[in-house]
Amino acid sequence: PNGASLILIPGGGYKWSVVDKEGLDVARVFAEAGVTCFVLRYRLPGDGWAAGPEAPLQDAQRAIRLVRSRAAEFGLDPARVAVLGASAGGHLGAWVTAARTPAYAAVDAHDEASLRPDLSILMYPVATMGDPFVHAGSRAELLGSSPTPAQVAAYSLEQMDWTGAPPVWLVHAIDDPAVVDENSLQLLSALRRAKVPAEAHLYEE
Repeated sequence: PNGASLILIPGGGYKWSVVDKEGLDVARVFAEAGVTCFVLRYRLPGDGWAAGPEAPLQDAQRAIRLVRSRAAEFGLDPARVAVLGASAGGHLGAWVTAARTPAYAAVDAHDEASLRPDLSILMYPVATMGDPFVHAGSRAELLGSSPTPAQVAAYSLEQMDWTGAPPVWLVHAIDDPAVVDENSLQLLSALRRAKVPAEAHLYEE
C-alpha cells in the first residue's frame, strides 16, 4: 500500500449499481498498484428514501469522510483520498467533487472530516440532465419522468459551480451509444472555465 485511497462509485443508471464490473474489477487493478480501494454501495434515488435524489450524494459524502477520518487505522494519507465514478457513478463522483456543503446533518465525529475528494476520476460520466445529450434513464431515476427546468439545471454537472474543486481526470469513448461523449466535453468546458486542473482522454471506440 502506498497510502493513496480510491472510493469506487459504480454506475447503473441510478437504477442499480454494477459493483462487479465498475467496482470490484476496477479495485483489483488499482490494488495491484498499491492503491487501497473501497467500493461504494449507495442508496438509489428511486427506492423511496426520504432524501430523494440527494440520497446517493449523502452516501458518497459519508464515504469520503469515513475513509479520511479512519485513514490512520487503514495506513492511509488523509490528503490522498480520490473517487472514481463510472457512468451514473461518474455523475455522483463529479457531484460529490463539486459539492461544498454537507447533504446531511452530522451524525458523529467522522463527519468532522472534509467531504471533498482530493482527486476525481470520471469514466464516461453522465453529466448533463438536459436534452439532447442526457442519458434519459439516469435522469428519470434521479429526477422522475417530468423534472422541472430548475431541477434539470441544478443536477447538470456542467451548470454546477466548480470553483476551487480538486483535479478531475476524464475518459470517454466517442462511439459510446449510451452516454454520449458530449457529457464529458461539456463538463470539461465547465472545468476549464472554473480553472480546475483537468485532463480528458477521448477514444474513437
